Amino acid sequence: MEHASKVRTCFWFEKGGHDAAQEYVMLMPGSRIEAVRENGQPDDPMIVEFSLAGAPMMILTAGPYHKPTPAASISVLTEDQDETDRLWAALTPKGGEAGRCGWIVDRFGMSWQIVPKRMPDLLAREDPGVVSRVSEALMQMEKIDIAAFEAAAAKVPRHV
Repeated sequence: MEHASKVRTCFWFEKGGHDAAQEYVMLMPGSRIEAVRENGQPDDPMIVEFSLAGAPMMILTAGPYHKPTPAASISVLTEDQDETDRLWAALTPKGGEAGRCGWIVDRFGMSWQIVPKRMPDLLAREDPGVVSRVSEALMQMEKIDIAAFEAAAAKVPRHV
């Protein structure tokens, strides 16, 4: 059997790993299921290898021994507000839960970070005032609002 990648990120699922992988590959171009290994479980295959926008991943469906944790998440660097909104809308229905600062837990329990490219650019500015204002704006958000970041970055502080 040919393997597409030497290294993959593996996520442990109690159940529904194949369903999750099928939904995930529909989210972004350049994504596909690469291999499915049933290992005697045709209704819920044990191993699904897939790529998500070219990043190699794997889901191991192997029972209730380990639970998903936000300590391991899928981070997506989005191009613009439209892509951010589209992914947010796709990941939050059917039991998904919005978190703060661009974090989502999808209906399968997997944590995601939906991060517009503009956010790390603004947070890496040399001006500590810009970084502080953008960070403060971020702490007030669930889904990231790029226009609000830009406004926070551009705001000129008033001197008293």
